[in-house]
Amino acid sequence: MNLVHLTARRLKVFVQQPAFLLITLIQPAIWLFLFGNLFRRIVELPGFGGGSYLDYLVPGVVVMTAISSSMWSGMGVLEEIDRGTMNRFLSTPVSRGAILTAVVIEQVLSVTVQAVIIILLGLLAGASLPGGVLGSVFLILSAALLGTIFSALSNTVGMLVRQRETIIGLNTLLLLPLTFLSSAFMAPALMPGWMRTLADGNPVNWALRAARATMSTTVDWPALARSGGGLLVLAAAMLWLSTRTFRSYQKSV
Repeated sequence: MNLVHLTARRLKVFVQQPAFLLITLIQPAIWLFLFGNLFRRIVELPGFGGGSYLDYLVPGVVVMTAISSSMWSGMGVLEEIDRGTMNRFLSTPVSRGAILTAVVIEQVLSVTVQAVIIILLGLLAGASLPGGVLGSVFLILSAALLGTIFSALSNTVGMLVRQRETIIGLNTLLLLPLTFLSSAFMAPALMPGWMRTLADGNPVNWALRAARATMSTTVDWPALARSGGGLLVLAAAMLWLSTRTFRSYQKSV
């Protein structure tokens, strides 16, 4: 029950800060309504594949928002440390893994809510999303797994470094390069060869491949299994790594 209670505690904080959720949705709305119209004719380029650019853009915006939102997770960990809450937890029999896992679950639920809202905004902007409900569900699941990976990474950095500036710098360093070294806004066929190579090892691109495998009328199950499986393995590895950082923290207190 440790994880349940700790997660409920974190969710109370999330519910009490609805303004933060709304603020994080301003940029995605700009991407959808502004850039979705500005670059709508890009689908006419040979090799893009045609269709609606807005349909192509929605998964990219969902994934980009998942990274941006979850990378701030370490700030919550630093707040717990500064308040002395973390030390009080460590003096109790509560599971060490549950402490940071609860923070990740909070972030994943936040990412899920944001993904649903962005999909609805995309439909409002004129997207058709040919994958229907199934495609939308897998898009949300892909964003949730990506949120798990980057939330756990942010928590790990927070526990080890304990500096807000480092988390801010990490967010700034990773967000745009990882997004643009993926198929978030451009079809892989139109990317330079070296960018396609880097995109193959980019978890952001794995999330997009998994989502887009179900975003058409025909589901590409092999692509979904490969990319989704990679995300699952990496998410599990990052969760394990984040809980291991407690040893470093305990030695320093």
